[in-house]
Amino acid sequence: MSKFTANTSFNIARLLYLLVCIFAGMALASSITDSSKMWIGMLGGLLIASFFILVEYLTKSYTIRGFSTGTFGLLIGLFCAWLLTKLGIPELLSAAFGDDIYNKEIFTLTFNTVLYSSFGFLGTVIALRSSQNDFAVVIPYVRFRQDNSTGKPLLLDSEAICDGRVPDIINSGFLEKHVVIPRFILDELKVLANSPSPGRKLRGQRGLECLDKLQKNKDIKVSVHDSKASSDDDSHDNQLLQISRLLNAQILTTDDNLSKVARLQGIDTLNLNDLSEALKPQVDIGSKIQIALVRTGKEDHQAIGYLPDGTMIVVNHAISKIGSTVHARVISTINTTAGLMIFADMED
Repeated sequence: MSKFTANTSFNIARLLYLLVCIFAGMALASSITDSSKMWIGMLGGLLIASFFILVEYLTKSYTIRGFSTGTFGLLIGLFCAWLLTKLGIPELLSAAFGDDIYNKEIFTLTFNTVLYSSFGFLGTVIALRSSQNDFAVVIPYVRFRQDNSTGKPLLLDSEAICDGRVPDIINSGFLEKHVVIPRFILDELKVLANSPSPGRKLRGQRGLECLDKLQKNKDIKVSVHDSKASSDDDSHDNQLLQISRLLNAQILTTDDNLSKVARLQGIDTLNLNDLSEALKPQVDIGSKIQIALVRTGKEDHQAIGYLPDGTMIVVNHAISKIGSTVHARVISTINTTAGLMIFADMED
């Protein structure tokens, strides 16, 4: 799983940044004071580097998309505050309170600082809470989204990964070849693969093999999204929905409940079960089919074949054609507890 992690690269970048800050602090201290006070600069550089590394760690789930959105909201908030200052709000307050204000310059400066910071904060928070379509209201005909030629990335959950069909479906070209896997999904697969339960262990190993196939395919871009739950009560489904909104990604899953919740919230969802159901061949009475016969049927003259989805076809008077492919016409269908059973006669 080391191929899917970027912790080593992050740690190297943090270490280099820490060393740069320490040496810069030592150089600054030696230029201001004598060389015996270099430890002050080293300590100052260490504190500054530690502060920004802490900020980076706390915002590790914050992407460039969120940063650009927050910056846009900040600019809107600052613009609204600037309009209020141009209307003379501080001057009006100074005139209203009159002699109660001892230093009007300090009052105006403080008021403007609070005004700009408050509106900037509100603009940033509101922008981060808004969806990409909301920006089209502020700026008509403009939408902050990915290029249509690239499409939306696919956000995989553990159910879709353990299904095993994902690499072949993506490689066929029907889905986007940019796959995003949350970090907690990788952790969940690792726990499953190490589970003492044979069934859970098999699912986990199949999921890891699926990811290995995706990663080895040079045409498919696989990226890992580092994120943690905002609270201990957040389930994996809630985290998937949050990441999907943040990355403007489609969720690929086999979980019907997750699909329903996501669609209710306006999130694009692809369910492999729906795809499988849609790909089932429509066989009606009178339809012509081509079927490979593999074994004998219940009656002496019957031969049996199977459609790609597993539907059983019983062909009458075809016992001599077992091991070959024949053309048949459907004469009846029966729904049983095991599924749909189709009876057909040979075209000949």
